Amino acid sequence: MNASPKRLPSNTALEALDWLTVVREIATSRALDDLEESKLVPERKVLYQFSARGHELTQVLLAHQLTGLHDGVGAYYRSRPLLLSLGLKLEDALASTMMRAGGMSDGRDIGVVFNMPKKSGACVLPVCGGVGTQYTPAVGWAQALRYRATVLGEKHCDNSIAIAHGGDASTATNGFWAALNVVTTERLPFLFFIEDNGYGISVPSRQQTPGGNIAKNLEGFRGLRVLDGDSADPMGTAALIEDAVAGVRCGGGPALIRLLVPRLSGHSGQDTQAYKSEGEVAAERARDPLQKLRAQLVPERVSAVDWDLQLAQARAAVAQALVEVESRSQPAPGRATRFLFSEFSADGCLELQQQGGIRCAGFVPPSGTAQASPQGPRINLVTAVRRTLEHELSVNPRMLIFGEDVGRKGGVHAATLGLQEKFGVGRVFDTSLSEEGIIGRAVGMAAAGLMPVPEIQFRKYADPATEQLNDCGTMRWRTMNRFAAPMVVRIPGGFFKCGDPWHSQSNEVQWLHGLGWRVVMPSNAQDAVGLLRSALRGNDPTIFFEHRSLLDSASARRAYPGDEFVVPFGKASVLREGSTLTVVSWGAMVERCEQAIIGTGISSDLLDLRSLSPWDREATLASVRKTRRCLIVHEDTMTAGFGAEIAAVLAKEAFFDLDAPIERLAMPDVPSPHNPLLLDEVLPSVAAISRAMRNLAEI
Repeated sequence: MNASPKRLPSNTALEALDWLTVVREIATSRALDDLEESKLVPERKVLYQFSARGHELTQVLLAHQLTGLHDGVGAYYRSRPLLLSLGLKLEDALASTMMRAGGMSDGRDIGVVFNMPKKSGACVLPVCGGVGTQYTPAVGWAQALRYRATVLGEKHCDNSIAIAHGGDASTATNGFWAALNVVTTERLPFLFFIEDNGYGISVPSRQQTPGGNIAKNLEGFRGLRVLDGDSADPMGTAALIEDAVAGVRCGGGPALIRLLVPRLSGHSGQDTQAYKSEGEVAAERARDPLQKLRAQLVPERVSAVDWDLQLAQARAAVAQALVEVESRSQPAPGRATRFLFSEFSADGCLELQQQGGIRCAGFVPPSGTAQASPQGPRINLVTAVRRTLEHELSVNPRMLIFGEDVGRKGGVHAATLGLQEKFGVGRVFDTSLSEEGIIGRAVGMAAAGLMPVPEIQFRKYADPATEQLNDCGTMRWRTMNRFAAPMVVRIPGGFFKCGDPWHSQSNEVQWLHGLGWRVVMPSNAQDAVGLLRSALRGNDPTIFFEHRSLLDSASARRAYPGDEFVVPFGKASVLREGSTLTVVSWGAMVERCEQAIIGTGISSDLLDLRSLSPWDREATLASVRKTRRCLIVHEDTMTAGFGAEIAAVLAKEAFFDLDAPIERLAMPDVPSPHNPLLLDEVLPSVAAISRAMRNLAEI
């Protein structure tokens, strides 16, 4: 059933509500907005203010329905009433907007992007500043609930659901449609909770969605139950929300509820709403849900005295919270760089985040060994990846692999061939063609305690997921280690037999700018095993770059190094030692550099960085201080390639040790050409590397 018929308010739902609590929670949020708008914004004690005035009723009513043991909420910047009703302390909410110590991010992020880690009760995933970013992570939480219940046997997850809370304008985003596609095809326990205030800042709803009503447009969407209501009828809204949540919770499949709400303040504290006429503003004020609720409650259910008492108590609580927050210190200086990655205390213990990752769920992977134990014949790199994935799936029940074509087909590069047959469709599965959906889903799964291993088929295809990737990487930092989403994103890329601008891009440097991501790029099968296993057993999100030309390259073949072999991040491999110059490279260029060293006969150190975030500064500096010359070779383009960062560090730290300028050899600033002759023209060749080595050695 797609559309809910009109129904009378449920006496059961209405009688179960503690209306005095509902009134007080609405009034508390309203009083907090009043304080910020009238006092704290003008005093510049709050720099970003997003009022929820007019949205409080629907959010408070939703909060009272989120009773599942593991309910998960994807929220947005106007969700503060929802969080207050779910248990966010008033003082912590105000400390967040006032940028004081003890807020949700300790002053690192704007104050309305809240989060609420919880092992029992409704968990609110970290809110992002982008519009529509909450949808696909909430989908991941919903899928994790099903996985935990059916695959891991955690039956306490059975009756929990995921909710994505958003405004009407956010239904135009990629994230919304990606989420809608997944939850309906997979029939996940998921509720879209859409508040329609008629505007996206100044743009009316009719310019966001045809006809201005997303519920009406989705009435025919298969597999989705659609409900539509108006907060101007608080009693009817309460019953409708109870109906929507109960329907999802009892296994009725995904649902969407759209509720009309007035926006009684501007989009933000700087928005005067000058684009609205006086009549429009007056009409919205006349629909204030708080006043509509009073008309429905007083005096039949609540006395006028009790009503006024709740409002007075709310104002007093907010005033007292301000006194407490004003006494708090500013965030401690010297801590702004902490928690970009996992950190360890002075005694060597991991300072574990409160929520997210397999360790928070109680699964501690073995540490492994850096000593290789070669077994059997040499295998190619793609086989090494597949074998490592297979072993880690067998020892970690919380690990799952997904992406486009990774299931029955085994991946377009064959890296997952046979894994679905061995481990089942619950653990290795195909996805729809949406990289936003793939990575966003992984974020929610990781937050729910799983180890997701999403595959992006080609490097260029990661671009639609850039927002989710960036938000994932900064999660630990912006929540002050409250949340993290450890995962391993496998991305094949680089040239193969030919090139082209869509499948052959390298551009690994983008993910070095993607703060919070580990980035590794093996040049051979043994390192692929060790780096991948380190990533899969780690506690940070990692980009694992699989170079296409190396997947079946003879030069990259090695014997399998064992099921416990790990390569620690940030440790370069010294493949050759010499005295005349240092050659630094990674990925597919390592083989070409080695051939150039052999061909020229120049005594050279050859460093395969293999890990780019972090990269081995110490080994590189030590080698350059010894040889006094350095050549950096990479496939990515020259301008702003990672070689520039290495060169800058060497120029600063080893300037007086150099006998020659630092040289770089890379692709010119053009996309990868398709014709093999053109590709050979732009890629650093063995001959070009040899010439650069000779020139440098002669200086």
